Amino acid sequence: MTYTVSDLVEKERFEARDEAGALAGLLTYQVTGPIIACTHTDVEPAFAGTGVEDVLCRAVMEDAKARNRTVVPMCQVLSAWLDKHREYEKIVARSTRRVK
Repeated sequence: MTYTVSDLVEKERFEARDEAGALAGLLTYQVTGPIIACTHTDVEPAFAGTGVEDVLCRAVMEDAKARNRTVVPMCQVLSAWLDKHREYEKIVARSTRRVK
């Protein structure tokens, strides 16, 4: 399945939609300066197990990298995903000591 991910800044969330435009999942965040705190990921039940979480997490991390942001993974889904994708470790703050 193919998803399109959009950053809805006014709603502070990334949304993944399928080819028909149906909402498959979302990842909410809060931005303060160069820091993006990712707070929650939600996948619609009909899309569970289809890879939408992976698509959302990768989109958020690529966007943060492009904008030179530090990511604070408060969401368990993103935190677990980052454990498997260490290539983003340089832009991740796992404790508040690294947030500047």
